[in-house]
Amino acid sequence: MIPQDFVDQLLSRVDLVDVVDRYVPLKKAGQNYLACCPFHKEKSPSFTVSPSKQFYHCFGCGAHGSAIGFVMEYQGLGFVDAVKMLADSVGMPVPEVRSVNPEATRAARERQLSLEEVMQLAAGYFKQQLKSAPVAISYLKGRGVSGEVAARFGLGYAPGEWQNLQAIFPQYQDDKLVDAGLVIFNEESGKRYDRFRERVMFPIRNQRGAIIGFGGRVLGKGEPKYLNSPETVLFEKGRELYGLYEARQAIREKNRVLVVEGYMDVVALAQYGIGYAVATLGTATTGEHVRKLMRHADQVYFCFDGDKAGQKAAWRALENSLPQLQDGKALNFLFLPQEHDPDSYVREFGTEAFEQQLEQHSLPLSVYFTRELTGRVDMNTPEGRADLIKQASPLLAQIAAPALGFMIRKRLAELAGMDVDDFDMLTTGKKAPERKGKREYRLPEESYRQINTPIVHKQIKWLLMNPAWASDVSLPDSLPLSDELACFAMLAESVQEHEQPPNTAQLIEGLRGTPYEGLIDSVLHQAMQDPDEFADPGEDDRIQFQHGNARLLKMLREAQVERLKLKDRNEGLSPEEKALFRELLRDLLGSPM
Repeated sequence: MIPQDFVDQLLSRVDLVDVVDRYVPLKKAGQNYLACCPFHKEKSPSFTVSPSKQFYHCFGCGAHGSAIGFVMEYQGLGFVDAVKMLADSVGMPVPEVRSVNPEATRAARERQLSLEEVMQLAAGYFKQQLKSAPVAISYLKGRGVSGEVAARFGLGYAPGEWQNLQAIFPQYQDDKLVDAGLVIFNEESGKRYDRFRERVMFPIRNQRGAIIGFGGRVLGKGEPKYLNSPETVLFEKGRELYGLYEARQAIREKNRVLVVEGYMDVVALAQYGIGYAVATLGTATTGEHVRKLMRHADQVYFCFDGDKAGQKAAWRALENSLPQLQDGKALNFLFLPQEHDPDSYVREFGTEAFEQQLEQHSLPLSVYFTRELTGRVDMNTPEGRADLIKQASPLLAQIAAPALGFMIRKRLAELAGMDVDDFDMLTTGKKAPERKGKREYRLPEESYRQINTPIVHKQIKWLLMNPAWASDVSLPDSLPLSDELACFAMLAESVQEHEQPPNTAQLIEGLRGTPYEGLIDSVLHQAMQDPDEFADPGEDDRIQFQHGNARLLKMLREAQVERLKLKDRNEGLSPEEKALFRELLRDLLGSPM
């Protein structure tokens, strides 16, 4: 885990304007900088970068964040990798958990770099061999692959001899070739030979563009038809996606990513202008795949053959997706006619027909989930509907998206002919809340809903944009706080702990991975619809913020008074609660608002 103080130091060292300008040309516009957004297509620039806040926002698509967030979204990296990339750019070593054996750690890093160099040399060799391999060229032309697309994906050819790589690696006995998965060592005979022979070669890149593995498609009738690199220190099949590096720009432009099963599907679709396709690497779709896909696009499409194997693979993908689901991200499933895969379909019917299939015949995850489960049971009998509940329960428990999970449960409850509360009780084992009888006193954290949420969101927004105003915030510990107000209080407290107020970017990054991250993202998305939010505030703005704090404090006190009155009527107050009640009344009488 990277320490938060290092993240703060990093964000104080990097300049967001410089970071963005490396990828997107910026133009000065008053106090800020403007550009056409790199995350969606637009003709007029709506992407704004604030030097003072070290924060960016697109008024077209809503993308926003810090320098770390920009690198994560633009490069499709995780948090740790984005931090490392930025730290490298300013020469800051990233602190890590101390290794028991630092020398071994250093050696492992050097070895990884060395293996990447080995893979790069091998890719260059395979690419060169393709130029003088008529049989491989003929195969690719027969599949409709142009020279331009072949070059874009770095396609190559591994000749049929047993030790081709000796031509570029004179030290053929070097264990690095085995460690990289390029050479196989037979322990019984003591002989070495190339893993890939007489195959069209597909380099597999990570998100930095480094070659970490290969896929090879056999020419002729050999088996296996497709051969992948083995698991190595560079390459984990369950984490990587073929073509993701090449598809980044197209995915950003479309806000859509298509997952197919084979290398040739990806290449063929790119040949026909569908550049946002990626492929799993001879393994089922994993949770890590899904997380990575959702970092790149809001719309994820899985495309499978319509046969039994395709149906089985699709359901496995759905099961592995459930714990990764996020509200606002959509997963869809497309089943092609049984005689087609994406490669054959797009070549026979063309780009427009394929995208029409994608847009008109894909099943949203919720529909596929419901259809598949109800199709397994007899919904006309109580026994069948009970079986539905039994089968659905463990799957529903895994759904990580609250809103989507509720919608799916609600639909299944309707199909089962029951109330959603009763359905939830049966699937979770938890008793549904009472609807009748004496009204019970609600605990403070549950009864806060009467507080005006928009006001809280506005105060959070003010504080995010102007962290120095935290000195104006004071919320007594005696008052119960909702999630929104707890977030507001935590923001203020985190600023007050700094000797110098952090900027907006540092404040936001400090909340990454906390329960408040989603709330902050939602508040920023709503608040940043107004370009004036990027302007430096005036004295009147701060006065409004102070008035908002006073108003919130008054509402909190009033809500607590009402709760204490209710409890007094139902069960009476303790001496401490009576004292608190009197104190709250005094404060309210002396309140100016």
